[in-house]
Amino acid sequence: MNTHKYMVLSSALILLLMASACSNQTNNAAPETNASVTTPENEATGNNSAETEPETTTDADKDIQVVIDQIEKPIEGNSFDFAVKQLPKGFALAEMQWLSKDNMIINSVQDAIANGASGADGFYISGNGQMTGFFYPDSMKGETGKIVILFKDEQGEELTWKKELTLK
Repeated sequence: MNTHKYMVLSSALILLLMASACSNQTNNAAPETNASVTTPENEATGNNSAETEPETTTDADKDIQVVIDQIEKPIEGNSFDFAVKQLPKGFALAEMQWLSKDNMIINSVQDAIANGASGADGFYISGNGQMTGFFYPDSMKGETGKIVILFKDEQGEELTWKKELTLK
């Protein structure tokens, strides 16, 4: 009898693990991933066009992938989240920008941490660093602009990720 219970519990655990792994792959509202990366190599050629897949540099060590999630959340106010899914070795987040015809918002990592703690408008990073995004007022709804994320390494080299976006 104990062996039977053990087998049933083991099977249930395996099914639960498989189901949770599969659920990570099937998100009903697919986040946007098209973007452009500016590096010293493609900045000189002007090769910064957006495509359906994340654009990356030709050097595999400098690939950047950022995912933007504009799904409505049950919170007061307006926001979108973003996550850096792939970043070149040695580079770290340095600055986030929202650039549009009407607004220019530039936040350092320290500004974003402060905004995450206070809930102020602008780019934010949550207290535990797991959530990053952008809070904006109702007056910015429908505004089209560009999100620009700057990464730096210890030698001062910079990489820039850009994407045009309409705030929902």
